[in-house]
This record gives sequence, structure tokens and C-alpha cells, in this order.
Amino acid sequence: MRARRWRTPEHNGHVEPTFDPQAMIERFRGRAEAVRRRPLPPVEGPERQRFKEQAQLDYMDFAMLGDATAELIDGILTLRIDLRPPERREPDAAQPPSSGSPRA
Repeated sequence: MRARRWRTPEHNGHVEPTFDPQAMIERFRGRAEAVRRRPLPPVEGPERQRFKEQAQLDYMDFAMLGDATAELIDGILTLRIDLRPPERREPDAAQPPSSGSPRA
């Protein structure tokens, strides 16, 4: 499946010259932390379980993107995420540790 380019009247689908991949990664780290700290809403039963499951997925997605290293070459953004356990990673591929999982 090929990703679609985003297009709005203000944006033509091309990367802005001021785009900072590292800043984007920092925003994903922030989002992961926000999901981790997000309190559970006052719901019970199956709805509560669905909220917890979605929070876990959101956290995992944001945390993985927050652990990525980015490379922008000729308008192509490549995110590299090392999913190997820390003890199997290459020493120079160290990534910031994730800060746990969302509240249960």
C-alpha cells in the first residue's frame, strides 16, 4: 500500500523548507508521555476496557515514533526504529528509552 500525500489549499504535498524531523520526533515523545499520563475517564465495563486498549495502542505507536531516528534526503523522510531488545542493539544505535506504558 502506498501512502497518500496530504494536500490542503495551503499545502501542496511538498515538505516545507523549515521542516525539522527531530522536532517531529520530539512531538511524538511528548504525545507518548501525554497518553501515558492521561487519566481514565469515568466509564465502567466494556467501554473502560476499550479505552484502556486504545490508550495502550496509542502509547505504543507514539513511543515507537518517538524512539525513531530520522533522515531527510531529497525530500524523502526515512524513520528508522530499532525494535530489537536493548541488549541486542548496536552500541551506536542507542535510542532514548521509552518511559513505560500507559496507566491501567
